[in-house]
Amino acid sequence: MTSQTSNNLPLWVQDRETVIKTATNVQWRNHHQPDYSRSVENLAQESIKHHIEGSLESIVQNLVRTFEMEVSWKTNPQQWLSIVNDQFRVTTNGGKEFTAAELGEKGTYNLFMADSEHYKSSEETFESSHDIFHSTFPQGFPWEVLEVYSGPPKVTFKWRHWGHFRGAYKNHQPTGETVEIVGMSVAHVTDDLKITYLEHYFDNALFLEKLTAGGTLENSQENSQQKGSCPFGSWFKGLKKS
Repeated sequence: MTSQTSNNLPLWVQDRETVIKTATNVQWRNHHQPDYSRSVENLAQESIKHHIEGSLESIVQNLVRTFEMEVSWKTNPQQWLSIVNDQFRVTTNGGKEFTAAELGEKGTYNLFMADSEHYKSSEETFESSHDIFHSTFPQGFPWEVLEVYSGPPKVTFKWRHWGHFRGAYKNHQPTGETVEIVGMSVAHVTDDLKITYLEHYFDNALFLEKLTAGGTLENSQENSQQKGSCPFGSWFKGLKKS
């Protein structure tokens, strides 16, 4: 596996497809390379920003996308190119710090979302968490860099995550709307642009509020049944009880 190409940029800050294509002897989740073709299509159609190749914004975006791909698909953190494994730590909203091994075991959704009323990360596995959000956003959940405020070694940037809410979220019915999360991150990087420390800041509660806004599937079914039921149904029930 080469770490440089003719443009002299490290492999892990080049296009994600290049990172995947040049990978050898990698321990892939589900024993095969990921397919981001749908994500590439969505990004082309729906991205707000289209950064110039080789720009700081493009480099930061490529690095984070490679990192996300490696966490999601490479089961051995020692094979993650985007980080310095023995130094790496990640934290969300000033909370607990996690190592690469912990992140690889539990997955990004569980360590970033934590426990709340509408999502219990302590009760979810890596696989179950990904199943939930993949079914919630069946057309994908793309991510892009909006702005970069400072360069290496402490890269501060604003980002956007979005998806079309067309699948049920747990027991909540989909609204069909586009759910968007905008957040900030700070990536501490080495001279060769590997991540040593990553801080994320975004509103978990707002995200989950949007995913539960349509009400529960049970309530929806009950309402439908009531609308199509006999208008004297409750009266008959009263007779039966007496």
